[in-house]
Amino acid sequence: MSESAPASNKPVHAPMAQFPVQQGELIVGGQRLSVLAERVGQTPFYAYDRGLLKARVAQLRAALPAAVKLHYAMKANPMPALVGLMAGLVDGIDVASAGELKVALDAGADPAEISFAGPAKRAVELRQSVAAGVLVNVESERELPLLAEASQALGLPARVALRVNPDFELKGSGMKMGGGPKQFGIDAEVLPEVMARIGRMAGDGLAFEGFHLFAGSQNLKAESICEAQQKSYELALRLAADAPAPVRFLNLGGGFGIPYFPGETPLELAPIGANLQALVERAARELPQASLVIELGRYLVGEAGVYVARVLDRKISRGQVYLVTDGGLHHHLSASGNFGQVIRKNYPAMLSQTRGETAREAASVVGPLCTPLDLLADRMELTAAQPGDLAVIYQSGAYGASASPQAFLGHGGCPEILV
Repeated sequence: MSESAPASNKPVHAPMAQFPVQQGELIVGGQRLSVLAERVGQTPFYAYDRGLLKARVAQLRAALPAAVKLHYAMKANPMPALVGLMAGLVDGIDVASAGELKVALDAGADPAEISFAGPAKRAVELRQSVAAGVLVNVESERELPLLAEASQALGLPARVALRVNPDFELKGSGMKMGGGPKQFGIDAEVLPEVMARIGRMAGDGLAFEGFHLFAGSQNLKAESICEAQQKSYELALRLAADAPAPVRFLNLGGGFGIPYFPGETPLELAPIGANLQALVERAARELPQASLVIELGRYLVGEAGVYVARVLDRKISRGQVYLVTDGGLHHHLSASGNFGQVIRKNYPAMLSQTRGETAREAASVVGPLCTPLDLLADRMELTAAQPGDLAVIYQSGAYGASASPQAFLGHGGCPEILV
């Protein structure tokens, strides 16, 4: 459970019921957190629960049409062991660099079901993609001759889809990835000309497969996601009329959010499943060769992870309690509020301890860095803590270790475990 203040008129965090708590101690992967800390040999660390990862994929499979392929966007969490697990659960992996491509291939992902997106792909990365046989989501005309050159040099087809910058945004998304001027994708209005160029380059090894649309991320409103999917499908259908070959791949993006902050509630999947079923039925008639793909990262892994730091000191400054830990923004930038929050809000948090403490108090959980930004929880109501207790930040399975400045101030890296 989260431990935000329970004032009657104040928003609270959604319950963190995915992790049991037994006698005040968090259970992750069926193991007591204190034991996991001994197994790791140090704090801080990240822990990801295999059972929760499998359950989330099963939940999606049950809610979405079977015809919709489920891809994992591994930028959310590229830990190799986790990617290996996910590769066996989902239908494909989406990568954003040659480094991620190597992890995905090493994890056993099928190259035919790997797609590569990113606005600044280097020539060597495009060549690697052709050599590996993965699908490249082209984001600029600059990439086309480079792909053709690689295709001719290697004697292999360059599989391409066009990443579309649509003329709409995903309403209510935490991060807008399409609509208006963007560095991502090719503006929808110029795509007919780009597709004509691809058609002229077919003899150079370019193999057109379809479209990739990603309007935004971290959305908790099912109606907004459904609207974006409908608009994305309609746009792809219009573009298909000028495509140099039948559409075989249609990535409708993702945007599924998880509740991080007080007042937020979990995303309702049923309306999204019904909406996708309607689109599947339309595609069977209108784009009969196309596979519909949903690309998810945070939604698949975010709720299955925790960040764990040890309380080193308990100090009171002018009446405010500070729990000083060995973890902080250098390991978990997003929880500190410095990964895109406009107004800083607390992630759900708790104190895991074996002392059976029941008293509660308002406390701030801070780290070891010499900056006031090193704040993991700001005046939250938590179980009263002492040095040695373990501070837990929930919703930490996505954009954690790999999205944080771990070299900052030289405190060292943060281990990750999959249990």
